[in-house]
Amino acid sequence: MERCDGRKKDELRSIHMEVGVLKRADGSAYVEWGANKVFASVYGPREVIPRFLARNDRAVLRCKYNMTPFSVEDRKRPGPDRRSIEIGKVTAGALAPSVLLEKFPNSMIEVAIEIMQADAGTRCAGITAATLALVDAGIPMRDLVPACAAGKVDGEVVLDLCKEEDNSGQADLPIAMMPRTNAVTLLQMDGEMTEEEVEEAIALAQTGCRQVYEMQKAALVSKYGGGDE
Repeated sequence: MERCDGRKKDELRSIHMEVGVLKRADGSAYVEWGANKVFASVYGPREVIPRFLARNDRAVLRCKYNMTPFSVEDRKRPGPDRRSIEIGKVTAGALAPSVLLEKFPNSMIEVAIEIMQADAGTRCAGITAATLALVDAGIPMRDLVPACAAGKVDGEVVLDLCKEEDNSGQADLPIAMMPRTNAVTLLQMDGEMTEEEVEEAIALAQTGCRQVYEMQKAALVSKYGGGDE
């Protein structure tokens, strides 16, 4: 099939990653994914506020996802909305299995994701950036967590939908995973696909995740040199 931006069905958009871009954060990263522009920052471990949320066996991982008012064509109202709160919780759920939270009891790790420009797939770009920011903050992790989506456009399963495809497509299926163990930490689906199409989309999205994983490792090596993480 001919995609609107000329990509093959299994081809990612162009992706650029940088680590350690915000001086005031404990850890930070910037990801450009297609026309998405995403900053992620990490603060902590630090005191839990409010105190009654503290856990004596592990840290609390809190993720805030925010789309700036100018990130979309129809200017967005500032402040959190239901979608932003939901994506923040989904992001925390996707990252938590990889973060060694048990090393920081009675503390809180805060992740802030700011979408400066949106072009479909912002939750995948946000999870990918947040992972890099956590590593930059020195938070120990079992593995990096790349994320990627596949979907259905014009009756065909394709990788990494752009905005036009997302708006006109029949389905979208984002995934996050820990590639070392193939553990899937996020799997959502919006739209309609057959069982066979779902299986194809999952396999395609996992292939995309592994490509993003290699880019994450390269970005960290570019900043720190040496090993994988």
